[in-house]
Amino acid sequence: MTRLTRRAVLRGAGAALALPSLEALWPRTAVAAGTPPTAPLRMAFIYIPCGAIMEDWTPKQEGAEFEFSKTLKPLEKHRDRVLVLSGLTHDKARANGDGAGDHARDSAAFLTASQPRKTAGADIQAGISIDQLVASRIGEQTRLPSLELGTEAGRQAGNCDSGYSCAYSSNISWKSATQPLAKEINPRSVFERLFGDGVDARARAERDFYRKSILDFVAEDAARLRTQLGQSDRRKLDEYFTSVREVEQRIAEAAEDARRRIPDVPPPPPGIPRDYAEHVRLMYDLMALAFQTDTTRISTFMLANSGSNRTYREIGVKGGHHEISHHRGDEEKIAWLQQIDQYMIEQFAYFLDRLRAIPEGDGTLLDHVMVVYGGAISDANRHWHHDLPVVVAGGANGTILPGRHLRYPKDTPMANLFLSMAERMGLKEERFGDSTGPLPNLS
Repeated sequence: MTRLTRRAVLRGAGAALALPSLEALWPRTAVAAGTPPTAPLRMAFIYIPCGAIMEDWTPKQEGAEFEFSKTLKPLEKHRDRVLVLSGLTHDKARANGDGAGDHARDSAAFLTASQPRKTAGADIQAGISIDQLVASRIGEQTRLPSLELGTEAGRQAGNCDSGYSCAYSSNISWKSATQPLAKEINPRSVFERLFGDGVDARARAERDFYRKSILDFVAEDAARLRTQLGQSDRRKLDEYFTSVREVEQRIAEAAEDARRRIPDVPPPPPGIPRDYAEHVRLMYDLMALAFQTDTTRISTFMLANSGSNRTYREIGVKGGHHEISHHRGDEEKIAWLQQIDQYMIEQFAYFLDRLRAIPEGDGTLLDHVMVVYGGAISDANRHWHHDLPVVVAGGANGTILPGRHLRYPKDTPMANLFLSMAERMGLKEERFGDSTGPLPNLS
């Protein structure tokens, strides 16, 4: 069989479809040994706004025998790939003399572990985020150094929270202390970034006009490739094509839905679903495809902007998220907030389902990722930044022992977790943000 290179892609007019891990892409040494090569480790960070109802989030038991809480129950099927962490703190999301603005500091400090400068002007400053620190060292190994996703458009200027720039509320990825990286919220744009061969507007317009799939444009190349593959690889390739086509069709349906809207209702940009859960799941699917094809090994995803006041009427919640997060003990609002927390966890469980369904090497894609899900606020009503809601999912290539609930001492820096993750990604850092050392007991 003709050997293919790991970076082999299927090409067509305006399209470049990266390949998943196939036996035909293994190095000759791995073929000779009859064992798959070590899969690359990926990392992702999923940000939740407005904290959580911690009483329903935190498991009561510690260790391996813990029972999943009401909010985390959707993750129970992935017990062997989930680590629940309690006791972590983001001190730099606290005021520390800067007064109000906890929601802006929540997102700004989440991945930087740095105190954001209180300003609504152009002189914003936080710190490099952990995803971008890792991307600066290993990003050249993939076509995209990192992938930043979201669901809500943000602003990079103006006052969004008590004298803090909107740049703080709209971003969690910071390339440097003064340069936030804007996220992409349109699934169609993300799809084109992953699978479009550069910016080829004419080819994209032709696909739209004839309602063609991107797979149609690489069909000739794909047919040649199939002749070089064994039965197992052909099956894996077919499953991959099916996933790509399914995502493409869902994006097209969202675009068609936008075209059908009545004229006096402003539609979202083509490709953004009206349904929030579908929007989130499309982004998760795209992240999974980006990891599956090794297009990138680092991604971030803001489920909503910091302090988001999005409504969740689809699950029976009245009022905006931020508004009801200041519940002042109102039992109905607390119940609504718990519903939102669990609704978001259900979407996260879907992401883990997708990762687990993708075979890779000697396991699945879920075995070769470490995904942090959480934020820098716990109790939004009180603007607490300690005992944060944090879940780490994935096998991390065997370097993390999941299936446990770990409780750390009060005010243990969240940055210690990031330092430990960076080490697993191959970086040797003595400190990150306000870290005091690697987080113990992860393995």
